[in-house]
Amino acid sequence: MSTNPFDDPDGRFLVLTNNEDQHSLWPAFVDIPAGWTKVFGEDSRDACLAYVETHWTDLRPKSLRNAPLENQDTN
Repeated sequence: MSTNPFDDPDGRFLVLTNNEDQHSLWPAFVDIPAGWTKVFGEDSRDACLAYVETHWTDLRPKSLRNAPLENQDTN
């Protein structure tokens, strides 16, 4: 049985972001998919997870964070 490369505790990883500022842990040996950019790594899985926890504090996509608030009270 093969191990999922995303779960390999001894693997080398990258942290990727997309245009919505969403983050992804990505195995270093796998090509970076279109629409994603490397922002951290190559490093250990734990180091990459620590980066994600520190830098991705608002899980909403950027388009929702930047959208005007409906029913916003202007008083």
